Parts: sequence; structure tokens; C-alpha cells
Amino acid sequence: MLPYLSDFLVNVWGPFRLLGSHAVLIFLGAMLAGALTWLLLPRLWKFLPHDQGKAFVKDSQKAKGKPTAAGIIMVSIFTLVSLLVVPLNWHCVLMIVVLFAIMLTGFGDDMSAKPWGQLIKGTLDFILSVAAAICICGGKDATIWLPFFKGAGVGGSYILSVWIYVPLAACVLWISINAVNCSDGVDGLAGSLALLTLFFMGTFLYGVIGHYTVSKYLLLPHYQDGARWAIMMFTACGMLAGYLWHNASPSSVLMGDAGSRFLGLLIGVSTLASGNPFMLLVCAPILLANGGTGLVKIVLLRFLRRLGYDVRLPLSRVPNPINPKNFATDEEAERQIGLVKVINRYRFPIHDQCRKNWNWSDTQVLVRFMLLQGMITPLLVVLFIKLR
Repeated sequence: MLPYLSDFLVNVWGPFRLLGSHAVLIFLGAMLAGALTWLLLPRLWKFLPHDQGKAFVKDSQKAKGKPTAAGIIMVSIFTLVSLLVVPLNWHCVLMIVVLFAIMLTGFGDDMSAKPWGQLIKGTLDFILSVAAAICICGGKDATIWLPFFKGAGVGGSYILSVWIYVPLAACVLWISINAVNCSDGVDGLAGSLALLTLFFMGTFLYGVIGHYTVSKYLLLPHYQDGARWAIMMFTACGMLAGYLWHNASPSSVLMGDAGSRFLGLLIGVSTLASGNPFMLLVCAPILLANGGTGLVKIVLLRFLRRLGYDVRLPLSRVPNPINPKNFATDEEAERQIGLVKVINRYRFPIHDQCRKNWNWSDTQVLVRFMLLQGMITPLLVVLFIKLR
């Protein structure tokens, strides 16, 4: 709204012309979303449901009773601020609707007395991922660029048919949603890593892909909408900063699936908006390693179980199980195939392995994961952008 009002307001007061500047809009979006989230969360979280704890998760009792599903407050603030500061076109408007919709699916799961099944959540995630992919490409053929290769198009780009782009883009978005969701288990972890990711992607969209001179120098295609998407990413950064003020260990509030699923989709959207789906590896390496490996474990175990193998977790590794019959005895575990033994030896997401098997504190997990992502990302940028 503000970018379009600047042409009228400038006649009232000259400095209003700054509302047409992308840099000013980035600042306004981040600061406004951060301030509103910081101020409103403590005043509204009394209306939220309370965390019930998760069986077999270390220190889950610490979260039990805390307000959860704060994502509905956070995303509502993000939505209102985005509508105010982003130079909207129909792509952005529809994307904001899809982002709000995936928050609602997470909120429904948070509110449910019985957690939704993985099939229901996975299906909803994929449907909304397809919708988001269509919003990004506008239902038309899409232009992408790849690391290490120079395409035949402008800036070394390739053109993908919409029938190929949408399914592939939806898969990227689905993976991003579930990887971030799996990483949400330590106070401040998913929010902090998502903040680093979105800050980097916002900078990339604004200062590289969205800048004609820089993109030309780096032999990358120039995307005029890059700055538009960047404003949205920095607005989300401000929202996360306001949330992390209250979510820092020991947390006072949790964002729940309502927040983590929204962040996963937004991170995926930012990578697709950059024109390179592999930027997900660059901008969120630790988020993917932490949560994505858990997805791989689930797929492998389900595949092996369908083949008739015993994939149950050994009973000796589960303290106070609710139903011991769902786990393997030591004798049965010894007869399992080697791949199952290796998979069951490690805990996923990786932050659970670090906390329970390596005795890292929550603070150590948070700081070390942030340091790793902060160091790995610049190295991957060099590999993906310069070596072309």
C-alpha cells in the first residue's frame, strides 16, 4: 500500500517519496513487524493453546504447559505488515494467501486434541506447495539458473516448461516445510536458523539477483521482482526477531506447527524466487541437515518395513514407553538387518542426537548450529555463484 501512496503523499511532504524506495521499505517492514510481534505476543499468548509435551522427546516436560501455536499471531502480523510495505502484484497477494493458509493447517494441528496424521499433513503441505509454485511462475514457463553451469539464455539461464517446473518446485517447497518443522524442538533453534536463512536470502534477492549491475557482473539472470520478494523476507526477519525475544531459552512461548510450517514454505519460496532451487542448500544447510535427515530416515524405515523387515526401535533405548509392544526386545534387535541397526543407532532430528547422545545443552546446540550455518553458507555461495 505505502509504495503506491508515495506518489500522492509526496505532494503533501517531499520526504514521502522515500516510501517508494525498496531499502526504506525493507527497513520499515522489518522494524514494524519486529516491534508489533515483540509487543503483542505477551498480550495475546494467554488465548493460545498450551503445549502437552511430546512422548520420548528429551526435556519435553520443560515445554509442557507453555503457550504454543504463536505462529497464528506472528503470521497475522507478517501478513498485515506485508500488505502495507510490499509493492504488491497478484503473485505476491496470492502467495501471502497461501502462506497464511499453511499457517492455518499448522494451527489446526496445534489445536487438535489428537495430532493429525502424517498422511493428512503431508497431503495438505503438498497441495499448498503446488499452489505456491504456481504463484511464483504465474502458471507460465519459468526461467531458472543452475550452479556450475551456464545456460543458453540471458545470464546463463534455462527455460523450464510449467508442467515440469511446478512439480519440481512443489517438491522443493514440501521438503523445506517439513525440514523446518522437524527442526523445531529446541528453544530458539528453528527461529534463529530461519532468521539467518531469510536474512541471507533477502540480501541475495535485493543485492544480487534484484540488482541489474551486480547480476550482470556475476553472469546471473536479473529478476526485477527480486527486491519485491526481499521486502517480504526482511519483514519475516523482523517478525522472527520479535518472537525470539520471548522464545530464547528458557522460552515463554512456542510457535508450534503454525509457525514452523509457515517458515518452511517461506524459505522455500525465497529460494524459488531467486531462480535457483538449489539455493535451498546454500541458505539453509543446517536446517536441511537437521530436519531433512529425519525425513530420509522415515522414508527408509517405511520402505524396509514394507519389504517385511523388522524396523522397530530397541526397547532398551526408550525410557518409560507407553506401549512396550511397539518396540523390539534386545534379542529381536540383534536379528535386525545392519541398515536398520545403523539407522536406529542415531537420533533424528540431529539436535536430538546432540542433546541425548552427546550431552550438548540446548544453548550449545543453538550456538553451534548457528555458527555452522553462518560459516558454511558463504562457502557455498562462492561455489554456487562464482564457479560457473
